[in-house]
Amino acid sequence: MIRSLASALAVFCLLLTGILSAADDSTWPQWRGPKRDGLSPDTGLMKDWSEKQPKLAWMTEGFGGGYASIAISDNHIFTTGNFSDGQNLICASAADGAILWKTPISDKAPKHGYDGARCTPSIDGDRIYAISSGGGIFCVSANDGKVIWSHDFKEWKGQMMSGWGFSESPLVDGDRVLCTPGGKDAMIVCLNKMTGELIWQSAVPEIGKNGKDGAGYSSIVISNGGGVKQYVQLVGRGVIGVRATDGKYLWGYNGIANSTANIPTPIPFGDYVFTSSGYGDGGTALVKLTSSGDEVKAEEVYYLPANELQNHHGGMLKIGEHVYFGAKHNQGFPICVEAMTGKIIWGGKTRGPGDGSAAVVYADGNIIFRYQNGTVALVEATTEDYKLKGSFKPEFQQKESWAHPVIAGGKLYLREQDKLMCYELKE
Repeated sequence: MIRSLASALAVFCLLLTGILSAADDSTWPQWRGPKRDGLSPDTGLMKDWSEKQPKLAWMTEGFGGGYASIAISDNHIFTTGNFSDGQNLICASAADGAILWKTPISDKAPKHGYDGARCTPSIDGDRIYAISSGGGIFCVSANDGKVIWSHDFKEWKGQMMSGWGFSESPLVDGDRVLCTPGGKDAMIVCLNKMTGELIWQSAVPEIGKNGKDGAGYSSIVISNGGGVKQYVQLVGRGVIGVRATDGKYLWGYNGIANSTANIPTPIPFGDYVFTSSGYGDGGTALVKLTSSGDEVKAEEVYYLPANELQNHHGGMLKIGEHVYFGAKHNQGFPICVEAMTGKIIWGGKTRGPGDGSAAVVYADGNIIFRYQNGTVALVEATTEDYKLKGSFKPEFQQKESWAHPVIAGGKLYLREQDKLMCYELKE
């Protein structure tokens, strides 16, 4: 009897584990997924699209104008978009994309180059955090869209390095939420996520002549390099690290800053940070973080100039010991790079099936490239060689397809301005 009960309990635990895993797989709570690294935990997906492409499950509209990606949790989708009454935070059903509510996060749609929303909201329980492209952070109830608190970046003399609007997705870390106004004395600010009360603001000194003052187009990530918890961000003058406890400036690396737009989110791993930016004066670098007492130093391991290696935008994926992305300015040439050395393993000279820069996401052994012209391609995440495994043109395409693709719950989500498409990826 006891043995039977034990067996039944074991089976129940296995079933519960499966249920929880499935629930986790359907969650994409923030920019670039659960760990902000662009890696989806989904498995059992289609391995090849050469003969059979993903099937459109649904397509719906009502998401407004913009290039924001989406966040998903508890069968709800959140994103931002421009409407006639201003920029809105949007909640939709994950079952069919039906709009559930919209909440203005600006009195009128902000005006800047390439008008439209950029922020992928961050989900934290029953609260949603979003940043308007005009410069402001909002905490909103996930249930009804009611604004709980907000701040205008003008409070911190916020500024962008150039005129394409704030593009950051806020970082929720424990009881805090962080954002990058870009002010001289408040490059990064840390707020109580429940009340919006200021915990600290981080002043950043001049770290070099490359780039421009202000925030970049990247989002904050967490590093424990050198044994010190810190927030790493790519800003107008390059990559910086500030101490998590009090916002003290720790280090800066000016080498990869360009004077137009610093965009890709850096990749921290261990004591290292892999970083890249585009345009003619960007490039790619690896820095090593070491600490001594209260101080953290960033030492350049290598730097490759823009004409050798760069990620314009679309992001980078570290899978094992290698980094995969679309290389060259506005080209999206698939490439595999050895993270610790910068050695190109394959690619960088061959155009993929689409045109323009490519946004990337990983799941189940493959990388999905979404090109600026809308083409979506499946590439094997292997160090052997570039292996294209099929591509397709989505149901709808408009302007520049810059919104990052999302893989969650066996589905591929593609935001395209006012429309959202959902494709079945299960094998």
